[in-house]
Amino acid sequence: MAEINVVPYIDVMLVLLVIFMVTAPLLTQGVDVQLPQAAAEPIVSPQKQEPLVLSIDADGALYLSVGDDEDAPLAAERVLELAAAVLRRNPKTPVLLKADQRVAYGAVVQALVLLQQAGAANVGFLTEAPASPRRRS
Repeated sequence: MAEINVVPYIDVMLVLLVIFMVTAPLLTQGVDVQLPQAAAEPIVSPQKQEPLVLSIDADGALYLSVGDDEDAPLAAERVLELAAAVLRRNPKTPVLLKADQRVAYGAVVQALVLLQQAGAANVGFLTEAPASPRRRS
């Protein structure tokens, strides 16, 4: 009578589970930015198009949502080149600015100027919804 020994398969499954549990948090992408809170309506885009997002972290470093490494800070000239290339290819690409709330106003204005020079006609700002106040009984 032939039997299948499933113990090695269970061992392999548990090893794969541990590997996925360890690597899953490392796969999150994006720049850590504390967005300012604002009670604004969400932007509704008629097109199902991925927006061009320029992020500014707390130190004032610029990150763009295109290119080979989206998590690498870019120089202002490189941001201008990449944004202009995207907007030349499709001028109707939505452009969003995601700035940390601790960033100086001047850095945000400089980022807006870069996007304007790249050809962005309209720029939206990303914010977080404010926490709703809880009712007290």
